[in-house]
Amino acid sequence: MVKKESSLFVSDEVVMNKIYVIRNQKVMLDKDLAELYQVETGRLNEQVKRNLKRFPEDFMFQLKESEFKSLISQFAISNRGGTRKLPFVFTEQGVAMLSGILNSDRAIAVNIQIMRIFTRVRQMLTDNTELRLDIEKIKKKLDNQDKNMEIVFRYLDELLEKKENPVPRTKIGYKMSSKK
Repeated sequence: MVKKESSLFVSDEVVMNKIYVIRNQKVMLDKDLAELYQVETGRLNEQVKRNLKRFPEDFMFQLKESEFKSLISQFAISNRGGTRKLPFVFTEQGVAMLSGILNSDRAIAVNIQIMRIFTRVRQMLTDNTELRLDIEKIKKKLDNQDKNMEIVFRYLDELLEKKENPVPRTKIGYKMSSKK
């Protein structure tokens, strides 16, 4: 019997809300991935430990106590029943590597979706960076125009002041005496 595609579907918003930035990397928690794949976290981590060569430090790492506490406080992540071990997090490459060790239809479908979302997030960041650079260029042009306008108005003020308060000029040349 073939499972319906809709039973494999997870909304993009749900997946996006499970991507965090830790150590300047976009990562997903092991418990969140296990939930998406509909497996227990212990089972997921067990599969990872069996295939540890596939998960170097830049694909997966364990959170430090301070990082985990920060996640709990910043994102209202529940510490369900008190986590015994600090969670593992997976980078985009680590999530891609998970597809090689988890072979259920659900894991494959969810992994494809997660990869697409990581790609979309990266594109959004690129678009935002380009937009930010364009805005900076416009700001610089406006700053230069403001400075130029300020100079023009300063010169106009000086001209107006000279016109209103003319400095008496000493005349040069021959003076005609009125006595003859």
